[in-house]
Amino acid sequence: MRVSVIGTGYVGSVTAACFAELGHEVICVDVDEKKVSMINAGKAPIWEEGLEELLKKHAEKRIIATSDYDYAVQKSDISFICVGTPSDEKGNIDLSIVESAAVSLGEAMSKKDHYHVVVVKSTVVPQTTEKFVLPLLESYSGKKASKDFGVAMNPEFLREGKAVYDFMHPDKIVVGAIDERTFFMVSELYRRLNCNVTHTKPTTAEMIKYTNNALLATKISFANEIGNICKKMGVDTYEVMEEVGKDYRISPHFLNCGAGFGGSCFPKDVRAIIGKAEELGYKPKLLRSVIEVNEEQPMYIIRLLSKKMDRLKGKRITVLGLAFKNDTDDIRESRSIPVISELLRQEADVVAYDPMAMEHMKKVFPDITYCNSVSKALKDADACLIMTEWDQFRSLDKEFAEMKRPLIIDGRHLINPKELSVKIEYEGLCW
Repeated sequence: MRVSVIGTGYVGSVTAACFAELGHEVICVDVDEKKVSMINAGKAPIWEEGLEELLKKHAEKRIIATSDYDYAVQKSDISFICVGTPSDEKGNIDLSIVESAAVSLGEAMSKKDHYHVVVVKSTVVPQTTEKFVLPLLESYSGKKASKDFGVAMNPEFLREGKAVYDFMHPDKIVVGAIDERTFFMVSELYRRLNCNVTHTKPTTAEMIKYTNNALLATKISFANEIGNICKKMGVDTYEVMEEVGKDYRISPHFLNCGAGFGGSCFPKDVRAIIGKAEELGYKPKLLRSVIEVNEEQPMYIIRLLSKKMDRLKGKRITVLGLAFKNDTDDIRESRSIPVISELLRQEADVVAYDPMAMEHMKKVFPDITYCNSVSKALKDADACLIMTEWDQFRSLDKEFAEMKRPLIIDGRHLINPKELSVKIEYEGLCW
């Protein structure tokens, strides 16, 4: 089939590359000419494992990029809206980029004679597809939904760092389509994947996405709160959660305690569904507490550090890990950001290292010291805070030996002091 993908960020570029891998012809659309040029050259606009290999494989053969909506719509049967949906100042979803994409698609569809399907893949709050996107498409195309064009919502369930794998090996595919014709066209795109496609309403599909992310975020905040209680009693929370996770009703996933969740999905999506609930007159107390626990969690690291040191002013504090999780360069809502902010507020000398995310973090904190290796970051340090679960941080015997004071505050349960050949002062965040 012929597909156009609007937006070449994290979701859009992965969607385009994977549809090409499934045998479809794909046109990427982006207003950023730099991204257009990169994709046409077979280069990934973001880092994601396996993405650049697919773009190189299919560049010019099955994938091309353009900034021309008219060309993309004329040359495709289905358009996917994969643009960003950031939070506004109040934490509610900002649909301005979705609106711009829908308007441009509608204008392009007005010049097309054939039936066209528009699929919202961006994460949007329930009712957005039918009550916001669909009316815009009708208004700017001069056509009627279900008669002249189709509309659907097809949420993504992709983990950053593993998005290509997740797309090609899904555990669920949900298509919220307004009619059977639209559902059939969208589901055909996934025919080569070994997964059933669920047909539901657009609003239900939107709610499935938010519920999925909100529940995972809730598990993390729940585990962190239990971990904080365990810490006060001297109980190993990882031992507790290992047994709890054996219950088939619970599962072990997302029960690891630590510095909290970040990234482009969980914080934004939980806040957005909170905003939607309050718009409807409902107070989501549980979801609000999920965010509150997550916001407070990084400060426990500072408190542990402060208990070990008389003062932080002038102390060389190394932060290992800047990305919100391992295997990505994404720093959005990274738990390192509030930690570094507090260290700077207390006038500490902050030194940082991350194998992938330093260039992005330099835009947030341009004045801290960035090192190109763990050993340089730890040399002569008064303390080390581990903030991201990179495998290379698990065994740092020689590097810890170079510290002025080998004080380690572990925010990700990476270090086992008993397995090190050097003696360190160790504090786990929740264990």
